[in-house]
Amino acid sequence: MNDASCAEASLSFGEGMRVRSKFIKMRVLKIFILLFFSQQLFAQVTKAPAYPLITHNPYFCVWSFSDELNASPTKHWTGTNQSLIGLIKVDNKVYRFLGKEEKAPETILPASDEAAYNVKYTEELPAEGWMNASFDDSKWKTGAAPFSDNDRQAKTLWKSNNLWVRRTFTLNAIPDRKLYLKLFHDDNVEVYLNGEKVYSRNGWNNTAEYFEMDDAVKSKLIKGNNIIAIHVANTAGGQGLDFGLSVDPKPDASLNSIELAKQTGLDMNATQTAYTFTCGAVDLDVTFTSPLLINDLDIMTRPVSYISFKTKSNDGAQHNVQLYFGATTDLAVNVPAQAVNASQYNNGGLSLLKAGTVEQPILQKKGDNLRIDWGYVYIAAPLSLKPKQSITTIDDGLKNFVSNTSAKNISTGKQLMLNTVFPAEKVGTTATEKLVMVGYDDLYAVQYFHQNLKCWWKLKDGVTIEGVLNQSYKEYKDVLAKCDAINNMIWNDAVAAGGETYAKLCIMAYRQSIAAHAVTKSPDGEILFLSKENFSNGSINTVDITYPSAPLYLAYNPELIKGMLNGIFYYTESGNFKEAYAAHDLGTYPIANGQTYGEGMPVEESGNMIITTAALCKAQGNADYAKKHWKTLTQWVDFLMKDGFDPANQLCTDDFAGHLARNANLSAKAIVGIACYGMMADMLGDKATAQKYTDTAKAMALRWMKMDDVGDHYALTFDKGDTWSQKYNLVWDKVLDLNLFPQEVYDKEIRYYLTKQNKYGLPLDSRKTYTKSDWIMWTAGLTNNKADFDLLVNPIYRYATETPTRVPLSDWHETTDGRQVGFQARSVVGGYFMKVLKDKMAK
Repeated sequence: MNDASCAEASLSFGEGMRVRSKFIKMRVLKIFILLFFSQQLFAQVTKAPAYPLITHNPYFCVWSFSDELNASPTKHWTGTNQSLIGLIKVDNKVYRFLGKEEKAPETILPASDEAAYNVKYTEELPAEGWMNASFDDSKWKTGAAPFSDNDRQAKTLWKSNNLWVRRTFTLNAIPDRKLYLKLFHDDNVEVYLNGEKVYSRNGWNNTAEYFEMDDAVKSKLIKGNNIIAIHVANTAGGQGLDFGLSVDPKPDASLNSIELAKQTGLDMNATQTAYTFTCGAVDLDVTFTSPLLINDLDIMTRPVSYISFKTKSNDGAQHNVQLYFGATTDLAVNVPAQAVNASQYNNGGLSLLKAGTVEQPILQKKGDNLRIDWGYVYIAAPLSLKPKQSITTIDDGLKNFVSNTSAKNISTGKQLMLNTVFPAEKVGTTATEKLVMVGYDDLYAVQYFHQNLKCWWKLKDGVTIEGVLNQSYKEYKDVLAKCDAINNMIWNDAVAAGGETYAKLCIMAYRQSIAAHAVTKSPDGEILFLSKENFSNGSINTVDITYPSAPLYLAYNPELIKGMLNGIFYYTESGNFKEAYAAHDLGTYPIANGQTYGEGMPVEESGNMIITTAALCKAQGNADYAKKHWKTLTQWVDFLMKDGFDPANQLCTDDFAGHLARNANLSAKAIVGIACYGMMADMLGDKATAQKYTDTAKAMALRWMKMDDVGDHYALTFDKGDTWSQKYNLVWDKVLDLNLFPQEVYDKEIRYYLTKQNKYGLPLDSRKTYTKSDWIMWTAGLTNNKADFDLLVNPIYRYATETPTRVPLSDWHETTDGRQVGFQARSVVGGYFMKVLKDKMAK
């Protein structure tokens, strides 16, 4: 597939493809021209749970978790600090407008990521008093931390059910600042300090975290010898332990003169998040642009974000203005304790700062709560703007700007700051603009069946990150114009489909969904658009992540749907996956060597693959893709014919609510999947096969209606009439015009759902009060009534703007209080575009 064919495919849709493609191209061109000349701005989203600043892929992703850009440190979507700092000096007074100063806690007892240490340990139940200083541990083993069942991570392997450790240390003085326990544990943990329990927790964390200890705990420390004793119990999954102690860093009085800029505005659209500030007598506009142009893969996959700073006087007078931008090297590490190399050099028209870990463990880690620690982050500023770039500690970078002193570059260290300072200038009522770009060269993006693959942008011969950064700078204005066109197309389509409230939710979802993927090509030259199951289990290319996210990509670039499906088809057709049904995933991100999820979802994933393939075929106006994989699709549909109508007890995508047998919504998916196979057979001209499977699906639908009908609604399972559930899988009957169920089925369900709503949405089913917001969007697609659609959608918007959980949009929340239950920053919010897709399919 070449770039031209991809662009063409992304703009074609349904029947009359050439006419539709031409119409959309003309429409985009008109929007492009209009915005290029008028630059008309209008508010889209002004409130969200968190705000995307830099969004490219699961590793290169920076967010603001607060409504004010300067109220908290910027973070990776996992919640780990990845600090960006912005300062402006106005007439020698310094204001902070971006991020928040941060210093890592000061270590008093290092964990293993800071320094090697040994402990005494045993895996046998010890005698009483094992946690006391006086206990005799001479017969215990000696081992180096960390402990783990992963031989890549462990200094001491631990594979039993229990671990007891003792670590002695000496303090010359009792710290006078707040105390933190730095702890990684997997699973349940009990921590003792000098014989007394100071912390316990059931469960596990995926990386070392800092847990604040109160003064009562700190009072247990003594001058001289101390002991920490820990018991960890393995209950399931992996094993691990690492720990240390830290205190708050010493305050730096030299930074006290920095004032907060007053944020006066915030506006988020599909590709940008923009802020306005008042900094004394000067106004400042700050715009973060990640040009995720869904119909232009060359630009979409460039790992480069723009940050624009525009200043102008607000009192009519001229003022001395100087701008500072800093980015921590934490953007290129998994944990802050990792050492980095950093450098400054010029290339083309840019001044560049570059940083990456000393170790460079390319594709050596896989898992969920991880950040990239290979490849290099780049901060680029145009040489024409005469930036002064330096590499310092975090504090020194800020102090040098505040005090007008020079910085001394550091080439190796931990938590360094990449500083860019623009020359001071006189600013009046005409706005002046400064620009920096933040880029990332990941070297290799994923491993695909034991072969390391480069990201899409790196596939052309001779391409370099320096070349991409220079090209991005030269095309800055053109890229912004294209972003404006996409911003307006996404907004206008969503408003037309569901109104402004619905459109705001789509805007919140757009960048988040795209940035939860890596884009590359398989060794066979097929596009791969591989999702990461963010804060779910870390799987790569999960089928029940592809399925809910599909509406966004079906609506705007079906080639990306192929990129989600290709790997799963290959997994079966290569003989690597030997089950009769579809696989759940291809591995654990970023390693796609085969399914790592412990249990299959037979009906769920088979139905997902068939339905998504059918929707792709309809979106492209032909079934060529289905024909290529017809043998596999036939294998899966025959499985649904045999086991799909009345499913046995098995996992489904809503498995967090528990396993179910006779799941009516899962049965509905099987019925729709069988009908989709019939639809594709018809598109291929095989009328006999089409008739067979279509008739079977319609007969199953009639059976389903009789078996699941309990009067005023349809039940959760065929055998429990006092239950109910959202039948979101039925939306494809309407979207694909399959004509399986009469409208009265949908009307009955919608009427019943509206009696079950809570403040923040419709529960998933009768078992719990939590919900999945993407499924509500699909459920809302069952109605033909705009008022009912609004009644279902508006509580999701209320959740998104009122939730107390400030993280990138979670798709799993509690309908009673709006709190996140689990998951965040997942691609499934692409499912919010179901109503947009439904309208496009109907044209």
